Amino acid sequence: MKVMVVKFQLRTSKFVEMTIMDLYSATKITPNILARIAVSLSISRDPSQPYESSDRSGKEFNRDTLTGEYDYIYKALIAQHAGREITDEEYFPSLFNAHLERGIKLLSNEYKYAKNTENLVRNLIMYEQG
Repeated sequence: MKVMVVKFQLRTSKFVEMTIMDLYSATKITPNILARIAVSLSISRDPSQPYESSDRSGKEFNRDTLTGEYDYIYKALIAQHAGREITDEEYFPSLFNAHLERGIKLLSNEYKYAKNTENLVRNLIMYEQG
């Protein structure tokens, strides 16, 4: 009988931790919301599968803090992006963290381009509206 182990913590890379803290300092958007935006950017903007970083020396997040009541939605979006069904073990922390890693780079670049929080939010909304 196979025992299913559900992970409820995710540890980021040092790069993700530092980038999230830099963005938080600049925007005052909380780290969990920045992480959600980053994962969403990764899913929506890059059709290729993200690569998981082996670095786990960064910030630890609880699953509920990152996905909250939208956990099933994030899992469905990541499965759709992967083009296949995924197990809970694949989804969190592995695939979620891989999308976070890629997405935080995208979000950081968006902020550098926008130069302030208001422009960042406006640009993100305008991009999603197409």
